Amino acid sequence: MVPDGPFAAGFEARTTNQRMELTATLEAVRRFDEPFTVVSDSTYVVHCFRDGWWEKWIRKGWVNAKREPVANRDLWEPLVAEVVERGDVSFEWVKGHSGDRWNDVADRLAVEAGNLQAPLSGEAPPA
Repeated sequence: MVPDGPFAAGFEARTTNQRMELTATLEAVRRFDEPFTVVSDSTYVVHCFRDGWWEKWIRKGWVNAKREPVANRDLWEPLVAEVVERGDVSFEWVKGHSGDRWNDVADRLAVEAGNLQAPLSGEAPPA
């Protein structure tokens, strides 16, 4: 979702919030050509890039600090590759459900898409 701009929200049956957060981030990275900042309440996504988790995962053969396979590797690998190749995507964390206007709108759209089991998109998100 772009503030006062285009938005999209999707759904998948039998999935997790983490997979949907990764999917949304990957789709945004693929859609926009210009430099941009991903603003998310997902520490999973933001900390991976802020703290360099992905570098350790690659170095260790896609295992985490507990020596277990990295969850959601099928989404992480293309996301990391796209972000690294571009070099112009930054990440910023915002607390969820804290009154941040655009985070609240994004959350509302995600819940609605999930409840409807239908994708949503448009040129400007409903306020």
